[in-house]
Amino acid sequence: MLQVRSYIKIADNTGAKVVNVFSVNGKNSNRFARVGDVVAGSVRVCAPNGAYKKGDKVYAVIVRLRKETRRKDGSYIRFDENAGVLVKKDAKGNYEMLGTRIFGPIPREIRDMAKGYYEDGFKKILSLAPEVI
Repeated sequence: MLQVRSYIKIADNTGAKVVNVFSVNGKNSNRFARVGDVVAGSVRVCAPNGAYKKGDKVYAVIVRLRKETRRKDGSYIRFDENAGVLVKKDAKGNYEMLGTRIFGPIPREIRDMAKGYYEDGFKKILSLAPEVI
């Protein structure tokens, strides 16, 4: 579970490396972000030739959490780091992925948990991921 002021690594090739979360999108009662949630944040570390610079406001989908997540079959999944993928809103209000590559494994819960934000879930993230767990 991520909350405000959490730092996440960015798992794509947009140029941003670390983002500081300052808002969890959704209802006002959402205090924590889980896998598949969209958060707003500020770029803290970036590549020198990237598209983003320090202080830029970005939106990211959470793809990996250190906190374990329970699956429907009773098993748990946990990762070594908190990570996200940068997205932007299009004219319809849906989110589109900004990068062209994804680094690291992605849980299959992304497909199911993001239905409210994106008509097909985040299938492009899943299709570009090197490994879906």
